[in-house]
Amino acid sequence: MKKFLSLLVLTAATCSAWAWPDKPVTLLVPFPPGGSTDLIARTLAPKLQEKLGGTFVVDNKAGATGSIGAGQVARSAPDGHTLLVASLGPYVITPHLIKVPYDALKDFDYITVAVQAPNVLVVPAASAHNSLADVLAYLRANPDKMTFASSGNGSSDHLTAELFWQQTKTTGIHIPYKGGGPVMNDLLGNQVDSSFMNINTAMPQIKAGKLKALAITSAQRSPLLPNVPSLEESGIKDANVYSWQAIAAPKGLPADVKAKLHAAIVAGLNDPAVKPKLLDLGFEIVGSTPAQFTAYQAVEFARWKQLITSRKISAD
Repeated sequence: MKKFLSLLVLTAATCSAWAWPDKPVTLLVPFPPGGSTDLIARTLAPKLQEKLGGTFVVDNKAGATGSIGAGQVARSAPDGHTLLVASLGPYVITPHLIKVPYDALKDFDYITVAVQAPNVLVVPAASAHNSLADVLAYLRANPDKMTFASSGNGSSDHLTAELFWQQTKTTGIHIPYKGGGPVMNDLLGNQVDSSFMNINTAMPQIKAGKLKALAITSAQRSPLLPNVPSLEESGIKDANVYSWQAIAAPKGLPADVKAKLHAAIVAGLNDPAVKPKLLDLGFEIVGSTPAQFTAYQAVEFARWKQLITSRKISAD
């Protein structure tokens, strides 16, 4: 009996020694360092390490609007040691714009949408437009005259503008840039009329009085901009848009690893040292379940495919 108990203890210890994670876990971000997705990955890495043990490292693998890094994750072993931390782009937009080396609906196990943030319609401080009503009146009286800048063809800010025009039956001029920095520079310099910027990017200049916020794409008003109406409350239906960051793994992730990861990510996002900082930056904590993320992925994939196809949008 003693030998049997000793064997059980030894077996348990051996299994424990090889329990996941038994080697470094890579949080692959398919974009350059410094953006919102990179921020979320680097915020979560130490929290996951603290809650799960092991080592969690962030690896930036940029290129082809996120599809190169996403493809690398899709081809990795589904053992929980390689995870994709990406925005909605690689998950639901890029596959409709270019040929990607993965199937966005089949090649991943979806763990959670971590956070989301709405876009906000901004104009330069010197703009004659002081409300959404001003913009709509101008667009209806002056078709294809007002410029809307974006960080690139097929970007979230571009698609938000296209959706806005579609839902309001108006038209404007899309001015694509290569990244958000040049958009901000030309907005502040009054070289372009407006942009549907992510709230994280726009808030510092809104607070500084250099940009005016006229409408927000969330379902409700943002606590950061309580005086700025949402498109929905302004009567523009089906135009809610969120930029979101989510975590997925290669298809075939063991159920117990998925459960541990999900619990640790949600706990990390709601950590008292983390949550207030994310909220101050304009993020909303989501922490959806794997089932919820899977369903949301399918809905968002179909939604943006329909818009991209109907509006004949192409990549840069």
